[in-house]
Amino acid sequence: MGSPIKIRENYKSLTGIEKSAVIFLALGEERGSRLMERLDEDEIRLVSRAMATLGNVTSNLVETLMRIFTERFANAGSVVGSYDSTERMLNRFLPADRVTEIMGEIRGPAGRTMWEKMSNVNEGVLASYLAGEYPQTAAVILSKMRADHAAKVLVLLPPVIRTEVIERMIQIESVQREVLLDIESILHNEFMANYARTHGNDSLERMADIFNRIDRETLTEIFDDLETVMPEPTQRIKQLMFTFEDLMRLDRVSLQAVIRRCDTGQLAIALKGAPAAQRDHFLSVLSERARLILLDEIENMGPLRMRDVNDAQAEIVRVAKAMAEDGTIIIPQSDDADTVVY
Repeated sequence: MGSPIKIRENYKSLTGIEKSAVIFLALGEERGSRLMERLDEDEIRLVSRAMATLGNVTSNLVETLMRIFTERFANAGSVVGSYDSTERMLNRFLPADRVTEIMGEIRGPAGRTMWEKMSNVNEGVLASYLAGEYPQTAAVILSKMRADHAAKVLVLLPPVIRTEVIERMIQIESVQREVLLDIESILHNEFMANYARTHGNDSLERMADIFNRIDRETLTEIFDDLETVMPEPTQRIKQLMFTFEDLMRLDRVSLQAVIRRCDTGQLAIALKGAPAAQRDHFLSVLSERARLILLDEIENMGPLRMRDVNDAQAEIVRVAKAMAEDGTIIIPQSDDADTVVY
């Protein structure tokens, strides 16, 4: 037995996208499709997803919404957002295969989950795998991944293969849903299963992220205890962790970007308790004026608890990791530590 249909009657409970979805549905398929045709692809996906999951919107809520946006629609009736009504509207102005792809993503997260997983695979491992695939298959996979990660993979492909893959990526228009499902199945059954066996698992990455947020003194005790009972997983967690010391591996431009994003007071606290070599390294990438200001703030600080220093350093690490995740900077792998040039 399916779940009951949602009844939407509270204006304040609607998001901006949901309000737009109500308007499209109230306009009807013909007028709504003409309006939706003017949206870009990302906007179509957002509105379509909201329409498909909207449920039953009461006539009072529709009237309130329409009155706020325009008096012309004050007397609109109730609307029901469903997968079927969304698909019918999309079919009025999009090719059938594009509608199938969009509705497939709306109805279930399986496809999106796979591409998100691929976007988190080490770029070197992924480049090695794609180099042995047909260029067309590699092109589809890279086109569906996050742009920042696809860029990292592309530069690691052999030049001849890279050119072929780029040519096919440029020529890609739309990919049939059946083809995508086949590729996803292969990635799941062959690549991801093997990758999981050879590159650890999500639990170790999750523990590394947790440990990054624990103060150094406590973390030392944890590792001392863990290494006696789980030496191999403990070593793997250490490799996955990114610490304040690892910021030394960033190139000059990336470190400058991190410093600009950080609170100056937090940075001063973090550096006051850091070893001299680390402090000097941070200061070396600053302009003379910025360096003097930061030095003055560090020197004029009173005594600090080490707990405050650890907290400040952890905050700067979190800033750096967030910047790496959105592609602003690139954090070198631990194996690359000796190859960074400043």
